[in-house]
Amino acid sequence: MVDLMVDSTGPLLRLWESRIEEGEVEMELYEDLRNYSADVISRACFGSSYLRGKEMFSKLRLLQKSLSKPNLFAEITGFRLVPSKSGREVAKLEREVHSLILELVKEGQASGEEKNLLQAILNGAKESSFTSQDKADAFIVDNCKSIYFAGHETTAAAASWCLLLLALYPEWQHLVRSEITQLCGDLSPDAQSLQKMKILTMVIQETIRLYPPGPIISRESLQDMKLGKLDIPKGLGIYIPLPTLHRDPSIWGPDALIFNPKRFANGVTSACTSPQAYAPFGAGARTCLGQHFAMLELKIVLSLILSRVAFIKDGDKSGLLFVCGDALQQRCQVFPGPHVHVDDLHRSYRCVILTILHTIFVVKILRSCTEGKE
Repeated sequence: MVDLMVDSTGPLLRLWESRIEEGEVEMELYEDLRNYSADVISRACFGSSYLRGKEMFSKLRLLQKSLSKPNLFAEITGFRLVPSKSGREVAKLEREVHSLILELVKEGQASGEEKNLLQAILNGAKESSFTSQDKADAFIVDNCKSIYFAGHETTAAAASWCLLLLALYPEWQHLVRSEITQLCGDLSPDAQSLQKMKILTMVIQETIRLYPPGPIISRESLQDMKLGKLDIPKGLGIYIPLPTLHRDPSIWGPDALIFNPKRFANGVTSACTSPQAYAPFGAGARTCLGQHFAMLELKIVLSLILSRVAFIKDGDKSGLLFVCGDALQQRCQVFPGPHVHVDDLHRSYRCVILTILHTIFVVKILRSCTEGKE
């Protein structure tokens, strides 16, 4: 798995070098890191059919964009259920993704016992007692989608935040680069050197504390219970905002809002008053199964990038200076992620709030109707 991730990082670095040689002065790193992550997860999931896997992931990305387009009028009035151009586009993409995944399944079955995540999903489908082939197909398709959404954009987002924070705190970037040079020299990282990268691990842990890729943990109460002063009824959905939990001064100390990887010098247990409060990969029985995969991927891509590239804050501008080359002389402005205007955020928040209010209103109407019938 380490060799697979190292091989996927090579094209990313060559792409950046070629862009600078061609005189390109602005780049957005998040898109490139997301493509890298897609390449890794495609190779891990589909093995020799990873090119087809990348095609499937690109269609899933289009499907995600289509579904996430805000339409306040349609949400409030219910017009989203009426056939429309966007609805037909979503349905078409869903069919294409479904057929692509099943084609990959057939190819995987024909190729024999190739060890990859897809084969593990197929083995799980065989061991489950599905009443029909459609349900078995749905199980496979849903798991492939989950792998994409759980292990694709989250890793790219975490890597982007790491590079941004290392640019803002150059002393930590220097420490990480020195550690990488000491452990790897001019060679690519291997399993043994990755295990010894303590400073890089601390930086990643602190980054996903401040900016967790999955910002919310959702749970459902299975019985009536009392949590502190709160009475929680059975079946209630509970949503825990991780950024709030990860930045609570009563848990993390007075420097909870400051980037300080030193807090993880002795592990998570000594970083805060309650280790359960640190949950970038979830907690309990539903802890993310891919957390070790994600940490390994982050260590490899960051170690290879930082061994050849330096990042510094570009004065008062919103971007960073990307410094690379043998003498670290070439520079260009880069952006860790997509630009988001404040007005766009305000519009999104208003849309979410109004949608919630509309949902509460509809639920109250339904309850009153049910009570009237009784």
